[in-house]
Amino acid sequence: MASAGERGLLEMKNQTADAKLLVIGAGGIGCELLKNLVLSAFHDIEVIDLDTIDVSNLNRQFLFQKQHVGKSKAIVARESCLKFNPDAKIVAHHDTIFDKRYGKEFFKKFDLVLNALDNKAARNHVNRMCLNADVALVESGSAGYLGQVTVIKKGVTECYECQPKPTQKTYPGCTIRNTPSEPIHCIVWAKHLFNQLFGEEDPDQDVSPDTADPEAAGDAGQEALKETEASGGIMRNSTREWAKGCDWDPAKLFSKLFRDDIKYLLSMSNLWQKRRPPTPLDWNHLPDAVAGSSSTAAVDNDVIHDQIMWNIKQCAEIFSDSVNKLKLALKSKIGESQEHGYLVWDKDDEAAMDFVTAAANIRCHIFSIAQKTRFDVKSMAGHIIPAIATTNAVIAGLIVIEAMKVLNKEYSRCKTVFLNRKPNPKKRLLVPCALDKPNPKCPVCSEKHEVTVQLNCKSTTVKCLEEKILKGALTMTAPDVEIEDGKGTILISSEEGETDGNHDKFLSDFGIGHHTRLKCDDFFQDFEIIVNIIHDEDSERGVEFELYGDLAELKTKMEKRQTDGQATVSTNAAEANGSQGAGQCLFLYRCPSNVSGQYLSILDQPRMYSLLKNFKSRRLSETAGGKQVYFRNYDIPCSGLKIGCSDWEVNCYLASSQRQRSNYCSFLAFLVL
Repeated sequence: MASAGERGLLEMKNQTADAKLLVIGAGGIGCELLKNLVLSAFHDIEVIDLDTIDVSNLNRQFLFQKQHVGKSKAIVARESCLKFNPDAKIVAHHDTIFDKRYGKEFFKKFDLVLNALDNKAARNHVNRMCLNADVALVESGSAGYLGQVTVIKKGVTECYECQPKPTQKTYPGCTIRNTPSEPIHCIVWAKHLFNQLFGEEDPDQDVSPDTADPEAAGDAGQEALKETEASGGIMRNSTREWAKGCDWDPAKLFSKLFRDDIKYLLSMSNLWQKRRPPTPLDWNHLPDAVAGSSSTAAVDNDVIHDQIMWNIKQCAEIFSDSVNKLKLALKSKIGESQEHGYLVWDKDDEAAMDFVTAAANIRCHIFSIAQKTRFDVKSMAGHIIPAIATTNAVIAGLIVIEAMKVLNKEYSRCKTVFLNRKPNPKKRLLVPCALDKPNPKCPVCSEKHEVTVQLNCKSTTVKCLEEKILKGALTMTAPDVEIEDGKGTILISSEEGETDGNHDKFLSDFGIGHHTRLKCDDFFQDFEIIVNIIHDEDSERGVEFELYGDLAELKTKMEKRQTDGQATVSTNAAEANGSQGAGQCLFLYRCPSNVSGQYLSILDQPRMYSLLKNFKSRRLSETAGGKQVYFRNYDIPCSGLKIGCSDWEVNCYLASSQRQRSNYCSFLAFLVL
C-alpha cells in the first residue's frame, strides 16, 4: 500500500502531466523556466516570444548557442527543451502577445499562465487577459541580484495593476534641446535624433534648439539663423525632410547639428549667463583627444572594444559610417513596402547603437560633459540593469513552486517571494510574504473601472489622449472613446481611418472640459474604463497629464497643495535682504507653480535633505523666473557647494555678506529644472 508521501507525489505527477501551461517570454527567466517545467514532468506547454537571439544573450540564456544567433527565441527554446524531455508537447509562437489571435478564448485554453516578460506594457496586457479569461497568472521579474514572484488570481489576490508602478524617467524638453548638463541628457537627445532621422517622427522629440524656452531671450537665435541660411540654406521646419533632401549626407548633418544649431543656441544669451557655453565643432577641424584627457589615442589592446573611449575624430567617423548604414536600411524598408517605412531603435542593432553613442559623445564634448564608452551608453540608453544568470535561475525555480500550489488550488499557501541581494535580519535572501487582497480602487480588477486624468484641455490633442494616456499610461491596445455628452459623440475609433481627422484637434474643440466623462472601450482586451477629465490650465511645466486612481486621490493632493501654500507667509523682499547675514541664506529657486511643498520631497536626497530638513520656508515674492524662499538660522560652509540629484540640479553661488564669520557666509542658490 502506497504511503501518503508516495500518493502525494503520484497525484502531483498526474497534475503536471495533465496541466496545460502558457509561458510568455523565452529570455533570461523564460529559458530557465522552460527547462524547469520539462524536467518537472510538465508535458503540454505553449511559449510565445517575439524576440530573436542576439550574441549578448548567450552568456545567460543557456538554451541558445552561437549557431542560433538571429533565430527565434521561442522556436530554438522549444528545440532545446525537447532534448531534455522528448515526450513533451511544446508549441512555439514567434509572435507578439498583443496580436489579436491571442485573445480571451486563447487564454481560456490554459490552466495556468506563467509570465517571463521584461516590460510593463506586456505585463499589463497579460494581466488583463488573464483576468478576463479567469485564468491564474504567476508573475515574475528580475533586476540584477533582485527578483520577485507572485500569484495573481481574479477576486482572490491583487492584480498586477492594483498598485501604481514607477514610470520611466523623463527629462524636460528644454533641458534636452538647449542646456544638457549630464551624459544622460545627451544620450536621450541622440535617441530622439535617431527617430527624427530614421525612426517614427514625434514632435515631442524634436532635437532643434527650443526657442520657446522661457530662459531664452525674445530675439534669440536670429543672428545664428541668418548665418545658417547664408551658409547652407537650412530650413528649421522638419529635420527628416531636410535630411532626406540632402540624402542624409553625414558632413551636412554634422554641420547642422553640431555647428549651426550650437551657434543658434549661443545667441540665446540668457541661457549662458550662469552656465558654461557650448563650443561648436567644425567637420574639417576636429580635435583628436578624448574630452577631459590629454591622450590623442583611444585605443588599448587590453580593453574590450565597447569599453574603449572614442575621441571626437573617431566619433565623427563612426557617426558618418552609421548614418550611411542606417540610410540604406531605411531606404530598403521603404522600398519593400513594409508595415511602416521607418526604423525602430534597438540597443542590439550595431549601426543604431554606434549612431547614438557617437552623436551623444559629440554633444557631450560640445557642452563640456564627460563622455561615455559604448558600453556605458548602451546600458543607459537601453535602461539595462545587468542580468544575472543565478537570479534568473532562482526566480524560475520559485515560479514552478508557486505553479504547483496554484494547480492544487492551494491559494492560501501561495506567496509573493522576494529575492534580496543581502540577507535580511533573519539571515534570509528569500523573503516570502502573504498575498494582498484586491485593491477596491483598482481601475482594472475592481467593479468600478474608473480613473481621473488632470490635463489642460486647451493644449492636449486627441492624438495625445490616445497615444500617451490610453495606449501609454493605461496600456490599451485599440481603444474606442465616446464622450458622455448625451449625444454619443465618437472621439476615437479603433477602426482604421475613421477618426484620423480628430487627431490634431484639441479636447476643448469637442466641448471636453472640467468633469467631462469619457467612456473608453478596448474590445480586444475586453476592458472598459471611464476616464474623468479634470481641466487644469496651471499644470506643472513639462507635465502633460497626471493620472489618478480616483477623484478622492486628486482631491487629497489638491488639498495638500493648498495647505502647503497657506503655510508659507508672505513677506516683502526688503525684509529678507535686511535680515540676511552670516549664518543665514537666501535660497532662490525656479520651479513650476504650486509646488511649494512638493519640491522638498523631490529633493529628498541624503545631502540635500540634511541641508533642508530643519528649515521653515517663507515665500517672499513672486518673480518672473520663479519664487523666492528664505531659510533662517543656518550656517553654510563657504566652499562653492554644488549639489545634484536626479532631474534637479542645484548650483550654489557665494553672495556678498558684510558680516562673514570664519568660513561661513550667506549664499544664493539657483535650482534649475
